[in-house]
Amino acid sequence: MINFLNSLSVYILPFIIAIILIHALYKKTPAYEEFTIGAKEGFNIAIKIIPYLIAIMVCTAVLRASGAIEMAQNLLSPILNFFKIPIETTIIMLTRSLSGSATLGVLADIINQTGVNSYATKLAAVITGSSETTFYVASVYFGAIGIKKFRHALLAGILADIVGLIAAVWVCSVFFL
Repeated sequence: MINFLNSLSVYILPFIIAIILIHALYKKTPAYEEFTIGAKEGFNIAIKIIPYLIAIMVCTAVLRASGAIEMAQNLLSPILNFFKIPIETTIIMLTRSLSGSATLGVLADIINQTGVNSYATKLAAVITGSSETTFYVASVYFGAIGIKKFRHALLAGILADIVGLIAAVWVCSVFFL
């Protein structure tokens, strides 16, 4: 099965591109011209979102450098201990909504500190997979299309992140404790 999937993965992208080109020929669409127009629009969007990306990166760096995360760990430690949540995972819970790359860096730190088979590593990995970079997504995507008022979408995203965290803790406690 693994060999089949490996072989399939080699051919799937060229197959998709061929289907797109055949469809363009069938519809008599100038595929290359449409592609370059889309690439130009993508470049313009990338330039528009740079300030939002910088803002998210700065917020993440400030949280880590200011000691706010360590303070949150100290404040939340009684609650975390009650629910048998390793203190090391607090930083993942706090940074996941801000930045995926910061979260992956923190996950790597947790793996190095506690080992690949530890409960903290397993919980951190499940949290990483069960939540979204809500603030990043909202600022970048809404910023790219010029939406300035997105508080309801942000609230829904934060609520989904909280539900994802609770579900991750529950699933890991059932399967790994």
